[in-house]
Amino acid sequence: MKITSITPLVLGTRWRNLVILKVATDEGLIGLGESRPVNKVEAVIGHIRDVAERFVLGLDPFNIELLVQRLTVEDYGRPGEVAMTGLAMIEMACWDIIGKALNQPVYRLLGGAVRERIKTYANGWYTVERTPEEFAAAARRAVAKGYRALKFDPFGAGYYEIERSEKLKSIALVEAVRDAVGPEVELLIEMHGRFNPATAIEIARELAPFKPSWYEEPVPPANYPALKKVADAIAPLGVPVATGERIHTLHDYRELLELHAADILQPDIAHFGGILNTKKLAAWADAYYVLMAPHNVGGPIATAAALHLAACTPNFKIQENFNDFDEPYVLASAPGLPAVEDGYFPLPSGPGLGVTLDEAVVAEHPAQHIHFNLFKEGWHKRDARMKTM
Repeated sequence: MKITSITPLVLGTRWRNLVILKVATDEGLIGLGESRPVNKVEAVIGHIRDVAERFVLGLDPFNIELLVQRLTVEDYGRPGEVAMTGLAMIEMACWDIIGKALNQPVYRLLGGAVRERIKTYANGWYTVERTPEEFAAAARRAVAKGYRALKFDPFGAGYYEIERSEKLKSIALVEAVRDAVGPEVELLIEMHGRFNPATAIEIARELAPFKPSWYEEPVPPANYPALKKVADAIAPLGVPVATGERIHTLHDYRELLELHAADILQPDIAHFGGILNTKKLAAWADAYYVLMAPHNVGGPIATAAALHLAACTPNFKIQENFNDFDEPYVLASAPGLPAVEDGYFPLPSGPGLGVTLDEAVVAEHPAQHIHFNLFKEGWHKRDARMKTM
């Protein structure tokens, strides 16, 4: 079997463009990959077109390791976000083809399921006015959809430091959400790498009474000793530190793991070279007793890939999902993703990734000209459209 063509498509929404990749073979099988490049859609598509003829066309899709070697070693340049995103989508599509060729779901080809269902949490549910009342109401709606864990960033446009009035407002938002959903629903506090260590530590202590299940990316991702400083300071609070969505290669995790600077790793499969690369990281993290909670801001195809990894990864913790809080056509673009039931996804079914592409839906919703800026006031409402491309 040989790969004969690679076709990128873009599904536009109000705040994210989803790049969908169709990888076709000479035996008629088609595999799907997907990512949400943050403000880098054309760069990622350009990279895929650049590497396709040199490294991918003519390759047997079963040769995953060869694909990775070609795109990370033979292309010579040090791989970063764009290169690892392109690789991830192609790799994801190859697994989809392999599963279809063998009539097996991907997780069975990666060691088989170690759990009967996959714990999940909601994100993107708080696109409301930044008031305690509105956040509380939105949290109750998310719980009503079946979620038992909610992630949110209450910090507005904060960066490094935060004004006292904003700090008090952020604390009030967390308190309101906790009061609204009760003690049994998990709250995951997203910091988006906003703070310097001193501010992150201060805020972590202020929020500890509301029993968060983790603090995510408390400082920018480039300085692991700074993250270690935060992790050590808040360890007595008993709240884990999670990070990793902006780390794109296995080698870049070395210092983080050796420093014991995080309790939970959050690589994004769609930006980390794909499913197998992320599974390798999970095995490495397990040697440090570190859990995996892959970041996922993708649509149904990327989410399906994440579920297959979650199904077969022993040190998996919980899976992120945005799709129940986006435009309905996003899920309709690739039917087959299982629905959340009482805080869990069922295991994915069907051969390959288990989803199919509806190109008519994609064609009806073209790419949008989007600038998604997490450091702009009101970003949490997630309407970053500027004009149609």
